[in-house]
Amino acid sequence: MHTPHDPYVRVRGAREHNLKGVDVDVPRDALAVFTGVSGSGKSSLAFGTIYAEAQRRYFESVAPYARRLIHQVGAPKVGEISGLPPAVSLEQRRSTPTSRSSVGTVTNLSNSLRMLFSRAGDYPQGAERLDSDAFSPNTAAGACPECHGLGRVHRTEEDLLVPDPSLSIREGAIAAWPGAWQGKNLRDILDALGYDVDRPWRELPAEQREWILFTDEQPVVTVHPVREADRIQRPYQGTYMSAHRYVMKTFADSKSATLRAKAERFLVSAPCPVCGGSRLRPEALAVTFAGRTIAELAALPLGELAGVLRGTSEAARVLTDDLKSRIAPVLELGLGYLSLDRAAPTLSAGELQRLRLATQLRSGLFGVVYVLDEPSAGLHPADTEALLTVLQRLKAAGNSVFVVEHHLDVVRGADWVVDVGPRAGEHGGRVLHSGPVAELAGVAESATARHLFGRGGAPVRQVRPPRGQLTVGPVTRHNLRGVTAELPLGAFTAVTGVSGSGKSTLIGAITEDLAGVGRLVRVDQKPIGRTPRSNLATYTGLFDVVRKVFAGTDTARELGYGVGRFSFNVAGGRCETCQGEGFVSVELLFLPSTYAPCPDCGGARYNPETLRVTYRGRNIAQVLDMTVEGAAEFFADTPAAARSLGALLDVGLGYLRLGQPATELSGGEAQRIKLASELQRGRRGHTLYLLDEPTTGLHPADVEVLMRQLHGLVDAGHTVVVVEHDMSVVAGADWVVDLGPGGGDAGGRIVAAGPPVQVARTEGSATAPYLARALRPGTGSAEGTRGGKDGGGRREEEGGVPTQD
Repeated sequence: MHTPHDPYVRVRGAREHNLKGVDVDVPRDALAVFTGVSGSGKSSLAFGTIYAEAQRRYFESVAPYARRLIHQVGAPKVGEISGLPPAVSLEQRRSTPTSRSSVGTVTNLSNSLRMLFSRAGDYPQGAERLDSDAFSPNTAAGACPECHGLGRVHRTEEDLLVPDPSLSIREGAIAAWPGAWQGKNLRDILDALGYDVDRPWRELPAEQREWILFTDEQPVVTVHPVREADRIQRPYQGTYMSAHRYVMKTFADSKSATLRAKAERFLVSAPCPVCGGSRLRPEALAVTFAGRTIAELAALPLGELAGVLRGTSEAARVLTDDLKSRIAPVLELGLGYLSLDRAAPTLSAGELQRLRLATQLRSGLFGVVYVLDEPSAGLHPADTEALLTVLQRLKAAGNSVFVVEHHLDVVRGADWVVDVGPRAGEHGGRVLHSGPVAELAGVAESATARHLFGRGGAPVRQVRPPRGQLTVGPVTRHNLRGVTAELPLGAFTAVTGVSGSGKSTLIGAITEDLAGVGRLVRVDQKPIGRTPRSNLATYTGLFDVVRKVFAGTDTARELGYGVGRFSFNVAGGRCETCQGEGFVSVELLFLPSTYAPCPDCGGARYNPETLRVTYRGRNIAQVLDMTVEGAAEFFADTPAAARSLGALLDVGLGYLRLGQPATELSGGEAQRIKLASELQRGRRGHTLYLLDEPTTGLHPADVEVLMRQLHGLVDAGHTVVVVEHDMSVVAGADWVVDLGPGGGDAGGRIVAAGPPVQVARTEGSATAPYLARALRPGTGSAEGTRGGKDGGGRREEEGGVPTQD
């Protein structure tokens, strides 16, 4: 055994996922980057082995209650790890935060601000001091009673409820009322109450119109229906309900999505009239600090908030100093454009992870291993430099920083690199190099080395002539103020700009009804499913084909098993203990619940009878355990399956297992699965593809594979628009739209638009210097992003990667 002062974390015999009995030593108190192509095994080593073992040891050190569950949580498959300090993981969590979660709650800055108001706020004369809870819209003590702390109320207006005032009530003036018998009933009740239902709406007295639409009264009257020729209707007791009351009740209580959607058409969402959208009680809003309410300070960009705190009194110094020191790392990571009240669901995965990173900088921990998952995701190259500074600071505070990363600038800035490969899945899982970055240059089979020390410059680029033009805008949303962009049709456009400059807002404004475009396909990074039941096989429709294959076997026919028998989502063939999930949820006290393999089926998802049926020697669970690459060989002669699997291979997902739960997929992987689903369809007509950072989580070698596909779509006559930070991709585009110059209020304008070479020369663009570097011969940065007319890649002898087909 090594002494506790061993300067290395030593891993022996790691076999998690595709790792092939890996032995590796990684220095402590260093910034070490784990790299390699997607699916090579780097995350299995950093998260699945090193972090998982640190977590297991932590569980073992706590109460026996947790210890009973250790065998279920599962120890990583590894011989031994020594020299391992406690670890903190900062993953890009797949779970979506709730609408009540905000920048302030994620960073805990809201707590500090509430404390400041509670202790050092200026209260009205005679007012009692409020507890810090009274300044939170998420507590009963603080929430505005009218909107329950949501800040908005839904209400109706006369011109929504009655769109055509020339009609009478009998002619259907009150559009918000239900149709058929119920609407006729309300009309008959009004008639019985003495209202004129045959006069045009606009001619009724104002007070009558007000009562009919908005009263809360519910009078009961006897209705004598008009006799109809074919039937006699008896008088009945009818209860009146105003149009407003009907709409609000339907919107709040109806189980029918259709009825709720209809009701929503008659509602406007407006700031709450009591709190003005601030979400707080009047008592909390009566307290100020530096002349502003807590809601006004929470709405300021953090950069501005820090400025306000600088000029405050001596009395509040301790509290304001604490707040300023917590805000500083958020500003340093380029997130100064965010405000504390910005809702967490509107943040990107990269923004969320950097907020958590900023929070860790203040935690004062030392002697721990921080394991980070692509902290550069969603970062403009200008912000990546600030990220490196922050990572070096964590290291300087006495910690080890282990980062899974593809961004070459982050790799260059590391003290140590662990390169895993050479390829994905079964063809990876070996450590090709563990040592100083410069020494990676001598490793012939490393894809990382080829890009990090690449020869050759940018490929010769012939910009495609546009086949027309698409006008987007004017867009006024978030920080965009009347922005109009012109995008070429039949071309590849990259939308660039620093974080928060308005890129996603701009492409989010592109809608279905576009001239010259047959179909709009938006490929985002939202999960393909929220539970382990969803996976790429179910999402792409591949699983339907596989189930048909199994149902067609002789054994299945003899046993009378149909296609449904091979679904893990319905009773019959599935394991009933885990209901076909393969996992059971383990609740841990004070810790997030975790999934553990089902004790009965061991994760197979099916019952023993179903698993008796085999196709070419494999049962259905074994097929779900295959990688896309393995399955492509196995189902080579089943055309429908081969088409789906071919599309997944084309976007670089050959390493994923067919049954890999959606909850284990990154945002980038989810996006590429959606793209593959699109590619496997027969494409008719002109399609506009919109992608938000499609290269997130991709190694430069995989970026080439993906770009061949996207450029292939354009060569086939379609239009592709990507929001992108990877300068090699931007350098290979036909057209660039650069937003900025900064983020938040300092952004939201088009700084430059044109071919890459032109944008690279634009003064005042944060993107220009990095794009110029990618276009400069000899850098190797823009290598292999575009091939010839057919969208194929450059061949190996030209300094590209071999085509993966």
